[in-house]
This record gives sequence, C-alpha cells and structure tokens, in this order.
Amino acid sequence: MAKEVKEVFFGVKQLKDDVWWVGVKDWEIRRFHGEEYTTHRGSTYNSYLVRDEKLALVDTVWTPFHADFVQELERTVGLDRIDLVVINHTEQDHAGSLAYLMERIPDKPIYCTKNGAALIKGHFHRDYNLKVVKTGDTVDLGRNKLVFIEAPMLHWPDTMFTYVAGANVLLSNDAFGQHYASPFFFNDQVDQGELFQEAIKYYANILTPFSKLVRAKIKELVDMKVPVEMIAPSHGIIWRENPLQIVGKYDEWAADYHEGSVVVLYDTMWGATRKLAWAIARGLEKKGVPVKVFNTARSDHNDLITEVFKAKGVVVGSSTINRGILSSTAAILETIRGLQFKNKVAASFGSYGWSGESPGVIEAKLREGGFAIAVEPIKAQWDPSEQDLAAGEAFGEAFAGAL
Repeated sequence: MAKEVKEVFFGVKQLKDDVWWVGVKDWEIRRFHGEEYTTHRGSTYNSYLVRDEKLALVDTVWTPFHADFVQELERTVGLDRIDLVVINHTEQDHAGSLAYLMERIPDKPIYCTKNGAALIKGHFHRDYNLKVVKTGDTVDLGRNKLVFIEAPMLHWPDTMFTYVAGANVLLSNDAFGQHYASPFFFNDQVDQGELFQEAIKYYANILTPFSKLVRAKIKELVDMKVPVEMIAPSHGIIWRENPLQIVGKYDEWAADYHEGSVVVLYDTMWGATRKLAWAIARGLEKKGVPVKVFNTARSDHNDLITEVFKAKGVVVGSSTINRGILSSTAAILETIRGLQFKNKVAASFGSYGWSGESPGVIEAKLREGGFAIAVEPIKAQWDPSEQDLAAGEAFGEAFAGAL
C-alpha cells in the first residue's frame, strides 16, 4: 500500500477520492511554446497521482521543474511506491521530467499510445519499459481502473486521455485546459470571466485547426456513457462544478464558432492606413455591426487571434513596404493561415506611396487561411483624401452586407 500523502503548499493536493494533484504552479511564465503564446496569468503543469493498491502517476511537469517535481514525489510518496507511469502526451511541458524520474525508477512501465512510444524514443533516446495502449485498454489499480482513450491531434499525434473509473475523473491532458495560475484549484473557486477568457484563448490559438476532431472526440466520450464527476486537464483550473460545461463549450467552439462581430486589424507607417481602418469601422457601425479595431504592432497576437476566432468577419490592412506588407501584419496573417478558420469572411485594404501591393498580398494570405473574400480590396495613395475616407466607409458598409 502507498505511504500516506500529506498535503503541502507546493506540489501536492488531494482532488477527489484517490486522485491527487502533484504538479507545479508557474506564476512567472509569460511566454509559452517558445515565444509563440502569451501567458498573462501564468500557467500550471498538472501531474496527477492515483493512489490505490497500485500507485499510478499520470504525466510529469515541464523540464525546468524536474528537480522539485522528483524531490517532492520522493518526499511525500516515495518513488519506490510508484507502480506505473502514464504519459498522455509527450510534449515537454507534460513529459519533460520523465527522463529524470525514470533515472530513479528505470524498470517501471510507461503506458502511452503507439505514437507516444515513438515520440518518447525521439525525445529521450533511451529504452524504457513502454506499454502501448489503445482506446478501451485498461489497467486495474484496485478500487479504480484506468481506461485509456486515444485522442490523436488534440493537439499532437500521440495524445490520449486517461479516465479513472471508480473516481469518475477524466484526466484530459491539453483538452479543456487554460494557461492560468491561481491560488485555487477548482472552477467554482475562481473568477469566471478570467477562467473562460483563458479557456477560449487556449482553444482559439491551439485547438482551432483540429475542431472537426474535437467534435468527433466529444461524441465518442458521450457515447461511452461513463460518469464524469471531474475533468482534470494538464494546464490550469480543474473542472469539478458541472464539469461537462467545458465539454459543451468545446462542442460550441468547434462548430465554426463566431459571435457576429467584425475585427479590423491593421498596421501603419505614418497614419494613412489607420485613417482607412477607422473609416471602415465607421461604415460597419452604420450598419449596426459590432466592430473592434486593433493595431497589430501594438497588440498581443494571441489575444488578436482570440478576437479573430470570435469574429464573423476580418478586415486586414497594411501600408505597402518593399512591395509587401509590414512585419506585424505579416506575422498575424501567418498565424491565421496556419489555424485555418472556417465559416468566416474577410477583406483587405492599405495605403501606399508609389507601388501599392499590400492589399493584394493580404488578400492572398487570407485566401490561404480559408477565408471567403467578401469585397474587393481598397487602397489610398499618400494621406487619404475625403473621397478616400468616404470610400472606406462605403467599403465597411459593403462588408457588413456580406456577413
């Protein structure tokens, strides 16, 4: 039987029955996935321990925290008491401490998907006691049973969920998570506005390309008809009060989600493109369309992507520079292209001095991103005239009519 676990501030918290949190709260992190994702409210790396006749550790924590993680497990549990390790996903923020842990318990089995086994070898270049599982496979711990559910491309090829039958807890890895550090652990304890803002930002920036797979996986979970009393993701807050509410939100977000609004994104060299942006926004407002205007050089790009996700229409503009577009506009368009939004319309605009290629460059990128082009692009030479600004308003009105 496992040694009694004592709750401490860092690293260990009982969640439900035999399920414990043994993770890390990272209050300081402000960039994730290298420098790609902003984490204004920090993050957590949620590892879980199922304490039963057998002890199962599900996922580890990000590599920089390996020493504290392994030390805390040794102090509170005893590493020799761990009978098996489950790796739901091999990305470094979940499996980064695995190699350090396995130095101490080298013969213990590691349960993962077939893709997970290949990726573990690719990351760590070592031979472990890997046990490949597929959907429906189980491990009996005593009072509880682990049930494995493959979830490829949510959001890596190796991803799976682990359902703790008995405790009725779904350990969902990246699905249903948020980059959000809090002194609290559960969804009913935190500010709901903050929680759902971080949840939709997480979905928009990470899971959007896999929305079709999200809906299919939700249907599969529903069809399994297993009781879910808690959903414990690998980042952020744990869902214990009405836990299926976040599943409902994912189902909604995965269905070509929008809120009927328009986002105008632009960058400008000397203010001409900004004037056009505001003229377009006035035209949209005249038609009663909710509109938000952002300078891409002065706004957080992950927050902008969240606004694009919520919008029905996107209008993008830039000054022309070297027959192309400004770098901040190019960067946000590249992110948009990769996310492949569905059921959204778009248009482009810009200002120029002598060559004027920017609207065409932008339109081509928007097409690559899966947007339907609603109206022909417009552009103004030098500082927009009154006629140019009137044309901008008319452009906004026309775009509103195409929503």
